[in-house]
Amino acid sequence: MYNSKIDNKGNIITGTTAILIIAVILIVIFAVNSLNYIESENTKTIEGENFKNIIDDYDRNIEVLGRESIDSMTKKVYDGHIILNSRKEVKKALEKELNKKNEEYKKKYDIDIESEVLSVESSSSPWKVEFKVHIIANKGDNSFNKILVRNSSIEGLKDPLPYSILHAFSGIGYEGDTIYYIKRLYAYLFFHNVDASETYFSATSPLYIKKCPYDPYIHHGDGNTLDNCLKNGYFHESSDGSCYLCRLERKGVCPHYGLETFIHPHFPGQNDTVSCVDHVVFHDRYNGKRLNPLNPNSLILDDAHKKKYGLM
Repeated sequence: MYNSKIDNKGNIITGTTAILIIAVILIVIFAVNSLNYIESENTKTIEGENFKNIIDDYDRNIEVLGRESIDSMTKKVYDGHIILNSRKEVKKALEKELNKKNEEYKKKYDIDIESEVLSVESSSSPWKVEFKVHIIANKGDNSFNKILVRNSSIEGLKDPLPYSILHAFSGIGYEGDTIYYIKRLYAYLFFHNVDASETYFSATSPLYIKKCPYDPYIHHGDGNTLDNCLKNGYFHESSDGSCYLCRLERKGVCPHYGLETFIHPHFPGQNDTVSCVDHVVFHDRYNGKRLNPLNPNSLILDDAHKKKYGLM
């Protein structure tokens, strides 16, 4: 009887111990699995964050490469080429650069990227060009499929309009921040039967697109504001002037919200001749009058532009 009780106690202890050991083993297995899961999730999170950073970096590159593609077309204009469809040409240039970038990202990040430039268009701001690019990217378990929209600034690029219309190697030139028309603009205006076209002998205009800070523009009539604007070669927003992409295509005006700047006369000539705003000179060709008839460097403006710039 006594031995039977001891055996029963022993069996209970053995059973309890076995249960505890099994429980401990199960806890250890659960803990190990949990740690592995957490580590796996952390790895996925890190990989996901790295993937996102790569896509964000690629997105930023579209803006940079877009601007470079526009600039490459401007350089062609300055080299004497004629651009008939700037949007198509810029699109081709950007696609070429993005293909190079896709190969670079493959080597650098082991990510597969396919890109297609859907459109190159004037944006709501005349200082920017809008790019739409369809991106498909895959890396491991991460994927991305979206149309990215970026706006590239044209500020700091050369103004293509004078060279696209008058052509390189025709007597027009530039130095520093200034385009020098020498006799070329006079010949152009004479050909278009503009009265007193000789007034534009030796005229000049800004070389680089620079946004005028004197806004509202009516303040150009205050103090030395106009002189400072001319000295710095600023451009202005205009519903009549052409956008940057159309300036590449030899268009003085276009349906998009665009830009205008002053073509600065320096020759005595007549006081009544074509208004010196660039889209008027290169397309509209209506007359204006010198602001100061005694000063050959004075602007020649029509009443509408005098009012716009506070010079009435």
